[in-house]
Amino acid sequence: MTTTAPGAADEAPPDPATPDASTPDPAAPAKDRPTGSSPWQLARRELRRRPAVRVSLGVVLLFVLMALAAPWLGALGGWSPDAFDKAAVDPYLGGKPLGSLGGISPEHWLGVEPVTGRDLFARVVHGARVSLLIAFSATAVVVLAGTAAGIAAGYFGGRVDALLSRLMDLTMSFPSLIFMIAMLSVAKDVNRIVLMTAVIGLFGWPGIARVVRGQTLSLKHREYVDAARVGGAGAWRILTRDILPGVSGPVIAYTTLLVPGMISTEAALSYLGVGVRPPTPSWGQMIAESVAFYETDPMYFVIPSVFLFLAVLAFTLLGDALRDILDPRGGRT
Repeated sequence: MTTTAPGAADEAPPDPATPDASTPDPAAPAKDRPTGSSPWQLARRELRRRPAVRVSLGVVLLFVLMALAAPWLGALGGWSPDAFDKAAVDPYLGGKPLGSLGGISPEHWLGVEPVTGRDLFARVVHGARVSLLIAFSATAVVVLAGTAAGIAAGYFGGRVDALLSRLMDLTMSFPSLIFMIAMLSVAKDVNRIVLMTAVIGLFGWPGIARVVRGQTLSLKHREYVDAARVGGAGAWRILTRDILPGVSGPVIAYTTLLVPGMISTEAALSYLGVGVRPPTPSWGQMIAESVAFYETDPMYFVIPSVFLFLAVLAFTLLGDALRDILDPRGGRT
């Protein structure tokens, strides 16, 4: 016969379906979460536990610093990206770089470009500046436009939601790459960096708008939003103080995942000849020019390709980790 300790029958076992009060709700606004559980603090705390993600973050920071310091790095190498060095190529062999591995030497740290003799190190670091500038600028346009449209559609509903949703569907139905090529080919005497940023942003915002719209629909009927509405708060205050903090986690994760796609898009457009124009260096443009020399000088193809691959891989791994941390439900769907 078993005996029951006094008071044990009065204590009900914990219900596994009931959430622990100490567990922060990822959809709740920052002011309703426990101290230290904002999206940035949560990401920083979790990223410390993942060595592979720390390596990716280090590579990302390295590329960003390289892009910011491109003029000084080029000067440190002793060459500008447009300076020709005819002494580094053999005119009797079709301009093939002198020396092994594409002309790598103490004067040219990553070798030289065939025929022209331009320094590859200087062109790669300046190409990083152009590629990342376009990628970050286009990402900013996409995130700002998509977040604003998604919050407006989800919160106001009705005709606003119908209009913005149809606009999202219409934009996503276009074959974006074909339209990008056509628009960039028609525009001639314009700033290519500004034009590429605008064109890429024009076709990129509906994806994040749909994510934000879905999050907003789940947040606008929460108790704290209803309390703010009953308390007389206006729509702008509710959107900025209650809704926006609640969608910040998925937006941050989605933003990091957008960057590698933007880098690849810029490289693809430059590879096709409708991106930035020579002599402005770009990784995609360098890869396109290296195709003609891949048999005689494979290093000219390998070097910009490796930099492009590492940048896309690092941003992708970092974005996947942030999505798992900040938007776990979105990552499982």
